Amino acid sequence: MRNRIVFSVAILTCSIAWGQTPAAPSSSAPASGQQSMPGMDMSKPMKDMPMGAEKDSDKEADSDASTHVMNSMEGHMDMGPHMQMTALRTPKPGDTARAQQVADDARKAAERYTDYRTALGEGFKIFHPEIPQKMYHFTNYRYAVEAAFRFNPDHPTSLLYEKHGDDYKLIGVMYTAPKRFGEDQLDERVPLSVAQWHEHVNFCTAPASMTMAEKKQAYLGKGAQFGLHGSITTQEACDAAGGTFHPVVFNWMVHVYPFEKDQASIWSVSRQHGDAD
Repeated sequence: MRNRIVFSVAILTCSIAWGQTPAAPSSSAPASGQQSMPGMDMSKPMKDMPMGAEKDSDKEADSDASTHVMNSMEGHMDMGPHMQMTALRTPKPGDTARAQQVADDARKAAERYTDYRTALGEGFKIFHPEIPQKMYHFTNYRYAVEAAFRFNPDHPTSLLYEKHGDDYKLIGVMYTAPKRFGEDQLDERVPLSVAQWHEHVNFCTAPASMTMAEKKQAYLGKGAQFGLHGSITTQEACDAAGGTFHPVVFNWMVHVYPFEKDQASIWSVSRQHGDAD
């Protein structure tokens, strides 16, 4: 299945970026609308939103990142120097209660969407339903924009589902925050003594002159240089390889599994960053 995912991802490279329409989903998958990457940078004011005026290099980075992060979206597998996580802080008075309140709100928000069709009817879009995944993100882009300005636990950026046959089982939600945020600002949303946010960093875009087959190898093959699994992690190395370096791609993200019974499981880092495909 992994090879099928990689091949499908590769042929989608040219269709994912910023509102372009990807290949039609299979007849068994619900229509999904926009296919932007969950957690894509929605942190800028509306006048600065990445549209026609966005630099081509920035569009290319998010397009490539959308494509090649797809291969690890099943659990955000360990990306080493390409992933940055917030450090666990010393608990402060009230942190546990505040985190529990977020989890309670997340559960109430999620319960509305136990039936995935309700989510689709209320504006959530499946991220590439035509590609087999362990976990599917149903993303609400209006809520993603809202998250750029304020934290509303009732409005998760994405709902997280596992697919069982033709049905989807709801397992959690994902919240996002602007990539410009420092850890103090993230702590205001969810206490960092309980939860660890993550972001994807040190992304080197492969040269545009590469063919699709060359890019597939360069991003996903053995000895990959580029992207979130690549060996290139610095501006200097990226420049030397003819790529374009981006210190950060996408927003801060955190998963919440509010149907679990204990705090460690609700905010499980190992589940967010699963070590297996």
